[in-house]
Amino acid sequence: MQQNFPGTPGTFTGLFLRILQCIFAVGSIAFMLSTKTDKKWATFRHLIIAMVSQVTWSSMLAGFDAYALVRKKVLCSHDFVIVFVAGDWAMAGMSLAAASSSAGIAVLFYGDFGSCKFGEECHKFQMSIALAYMSWVTSGISSLIMLWLLAAG
Repeated sequence: MQQNFPGTPGTFTGLFLRILQCIFAVGSIAFMLSTKTDKKWATFRHLIIAMVSQVTWSSMLAGFDAYALVRKKVLCSHDFVIVFVAGDWAMAGMSLAAASSSAGIAVLFYGDFGSCKFGEECHKFQMSIALAYMSWVTSGISSLIMLWLLAAG
């Protein structure tokens, strides 16, 4: 396997993408947990679960990337890439589904009900959803890079 384009495992770009995924997902979780309403657990639990999964997966792979950078090792073996592709696509799909369904609920609060009855809490919901989308974008970039790496294999 080749390691000559940015974002592949064991590169600074790959590590940077993983760190961004974690930052956006942690931010999404933080905004959601900072709300004072108990409605978030019933309404947005799928977003929280997806973002916790994203943090877990991305931080694990960031650890692999950091290890590879320190040891100057290549993590582009066929077995690693298959695991990375499967995990990245699963995380990207789950993040997109959670962010999209949560955005639909937020639109329901604002558009269909006329206004959000939770006040300032709705802005926190919106920020959480926006950060979840940003986590998905960086996860999607990583998953496309991993798929490209597998295809180039």
